[in-house]
Amino acid sequence: MRWALPVSLLGALLFGACGDDDDGAAESGLQFADRGPISGDAGRGSFSFGVATAATQIEDENPDTDWYLWTAPQPEGLGNGVFVGDASRGYTMAIDDVQLISDLALDVYRFSVEWSRIEPRRDEVSEAGLAHYDALIDALLDADIAPMITVHHFSSPVWVDDPRVATCAAPSDENLCGWAHPQGADEIVDELAEHARLLAERYGDRVDDWATVNEPVNYLLAAYGVGFFPPGRTLLIPNFPAFIDTVRNYLRAHVAMYEAIMEADTIDADGDGVAAHVGFTLNTIAWRPSRDNALSDRPEDLAAVDRITYAYHHLFVDSLVHGGFDADLDGVREESHPDWQGKLDWLGVQYYSRNGVSSEPPLIPVLDLMVCFGDFDLGSCVAPDDPTHWVPAMRYEYWEPGIYEILLDFAQRWPDLPMTVTESGLATENGRRRAEHVVRSLEQIHRAAEAGVDVRGYYHWSLYDNFEWAEGYEPRFGLYHVDFETYERTATEGADVLAEIARERRISDEQLQTYGGLGPMSPEEE
Repeated sequence: MRWALPVSLLGALLFGACGDDDDGAAESGLQFADRGPISGDAGRGSFSFGVATAATQIEDENPDTDWYLWTAPQPEGLGNGVFVGDASRGYTMAIDDVQLISDLALDVYRFSVEWSRIEPRRDEVSEAGLAHYDALIDALLDADIAPMITVHHFSSPVWVDDPRVATCAAPSDENLCGWAHPQGADEIVDELAEHARLLAERYGDRVDDWATVNEPVNYLLAAYGVGFFPPGRTLLIPNFPAFIDTVRNYLRAHVAMYEAIMEADTIDADGDGVAAHVGFTLNTIAWRPSRDNALSDRPEDLAAVDRITYAYHHLFVDSLVHGGFDADLDGVREESHPDWQGKLDWLGVQYYSRNGVSSEPPLIPVLDLMVCFGDFDLGSCVAPDDPTHWVPAMRYEYWEPGIYEILLDFAQRWPDLPMTVTESGLATENGRRRAEHVVRSLEQIHRAAEAGVDVRGYYHWSLYDNFEWAEGYEPRFGLYHVDFETYERTATEGADVLAEIARERRISDEQLQTYGGLGPMSPEEE
């Protein structure tokens, strides 16, 4: 058994609805615990409120990242999609932006350190880049905001895998040929571990919380599966074994970074008795059978949901929990990797949508299924049960109970693994709609905690509007609205509501009545 107390009782004690206070006066709403560590026994029952960003999505003045080259107009770059340009000027405005987080009364800021800014050319370390993040970390700590660093968040220096080179034969200092290259991947793993070690040595006296990689399945699918992200490789259908190699190599990189951070970060910055908590963040989706636009009773469709859930949610974590790898995705770990086992202190859960799955027509090799991702639809996409939950800018459905069901599934599968919701947000221009998302997501997380799930925080995506990768600047996820002509940040209704909740560590009855529940959301056009 995992729990010393029945899970329902433990959850009620830690996260239950407010009861009587010392004076006997009844409070109301949903109460959240005080902030604490994201892993280890000392953090059990704690809860942190935070916000997340990623360097490429917010930072200006960086021509050395693959995304700059990928999106810059020709002839300077490749002209793919919307030019990242100055993003939200989050580099030059970084210190000022700390006040935005402080105004929200949040406990944690999760951000990534841009690898290309620290090492623009292989083995050439930029002191100016390191000093920038030094200043940011110091400003956060001065504001009583704990920093969480993500080491690799969807972007790399151009020399890791130059997107201008269609076929890279042999690795060189100018181009290591990427995650699918047999020799190049070995060098990238070593280089990324060196980068993680440098960050831990430089910032470990002030930083205890580390995420090695962000959303590995989404990243590898987009960059090496279907070519939407740089370097634009399309391995998924023509060369599925090579795509699986990228997954294995990325797992190796996580392990190498985990070990490097653990060796280099030896200082307990926050006094919890642990010098470093190392995990990664996982993209999750509430998968549903798509045919008949309802939960199907067709066994083949239900089996397809199970297969995609395993590949998308379970494979990466299972590999680290058990020390093995399932290369053919049949549910059996044929490869033994004992050095991987236990190299995961906590898991970041990131949830945005519910998506459809069908057993036919089969497209994805091995899994034999069809999935729905926005405009990519050959019959597997479905309309939401409630059209007000549709997210037009992202072309998917926000479904509140999804995060509860996923947290519960993960807690049952990995009962000793602490979790934090490291991203959850909604693309909208409507501040009230964003406030509804905040309250409803926290309701479902609170519900999971009451069921005994060891969930230790909620970090909203994102602090302010930014560059949303292949989608450009149309989707707006920010608690703060950004005017991309003046770069002025303006608080939305979502920011105001989250700040009230974080300050009181409680969702009030009034907030529940105004923003909560499972019913219709405010229309996007408001």
